[in-house]
Amino acid sequence: MFPNGIHSRARLKLAAAALALAVAAPAWAALKVGSKAPDFSTQATLAGKPFEFTLAAALKKGPVVLYFYPAAFTKGCTVEAHLFAEATDEFNALGATVIGVSKDDIDTLNRFSVSECRSKFAVAADPDLAIARAYDAKVPLLSYADRTSFVILPDASVAYVHSALKPDDHVKNTLAAVKAWKGSRQP
Repeated sequence: MFPNGIHSRARLKLAAAALALAVAAPAWAALKVGSKAPDFSTQATLAGKPFEFTLAAALKKGPVVLYFYPAAFTKGCTVEAHLFAEATDEFNALGATVIGVSKDDIDTLNRFSVSECRSKFAVAADPDLAIARAYDAKVPLLSYADRTSFVILPDASVAYVHSALKPDDHVKNTLAAVKAWKGSRQP
C-alpha cells in the first residue's frame, strides 16, 4: 500500500506514539480524588509474618495509605520502603495504616517486609495485578503496577493520589494529606 520506506516510518511513528501513551498514561490513569476506593482482601505480611489484609477492616481504624510499587528489592522500591518505614510512627500517630502492594509473591514480601520495610508496615501481594487494575494503577502493556500512592479515608473515599516514578515525594505528600484530613476533623 505504501512504499517500503513510508510504511516503515509510519509503523515507527505509530510504535513511538503507543510507547509515549504507555509511559504517560500512569500519571493520569489512577483513580481520582473523590472516587470510592475498591475494597479488597489479599495476603500480606508484616515483619515476615503473613496475615490476611482487608481494606474495609483497616478503614475501621482510620485512613489507609495504600501505595503501589513495581517490585520488591528494586532500587526505587527499596528507597520508597525505607522512607515509609521512617515515617510509619508519624502515620500511626495520626491513626493511619500504611500498606504497600506489589505483584511479588508472599515469600518475597516476607523478606522485603523485614529488610526493607524494617518490620514497620505491611506489604501485600497482588500477583495477578487485580488490585492494581481496580485502582487504575497498572502500567499499560507491562506486568507491574505504577508507583502510585493513595490516601483513603475511613468512608472509603480517595482523598489524595500521587503517581510518580521517583519515590521521593510519595511519603511526604501522603503524610501531608493525612495531616490535612486529621486537622480538618479538629474542632
